[in-house]
Amino acid sequence: MVAAAVGLTVYGAGPFSCLAQSDPEPSLSDYLPPSQPEVSRDEWRQRIEEARRRAKEVSRERRENPELYKPIPEDPDLVATERLLRDDSLQRGDIVTTKKGMFVYQGRSDQPRRDQDFVPLAPRSVR
Repeated sequence: MVAAAVGLTVYGAGPFSCLAQSDPEPSLSDYLPPSQPEVSRDEWRQRIEEARRRAKEVSRERRENPELYKPIPEDPDLVATERLLRDDSLQRGDIVTTKKGMFVYQGRSDQPRRDQDFVPLAPRSVR
């Protein structure tokens, strides 16, 4: 019984190992889409040189005209206002503080936020 099981195992493993040994190794063309032929070594080098040339041109352009590449500064007041209008955690009665003063949020959670939802708090007089 043991010999029969070993024989079946050897027979079962035999054809699989032969098939695996006869399969050719995958090539680069197996991984490329069918419409694109395999790139030659010279074409590949040309592409690399072209990319380097373009990178040098962009670098030179940035050095010669830095004013074109300066980031546009954002208005901090506008950014803060937009952040408040997008804040989903605000609830009616919450107080927020800005450069323009303190405000009470009077909006509703089921409606989009508007500037009018923030009512200014009158400052207390100090005695």
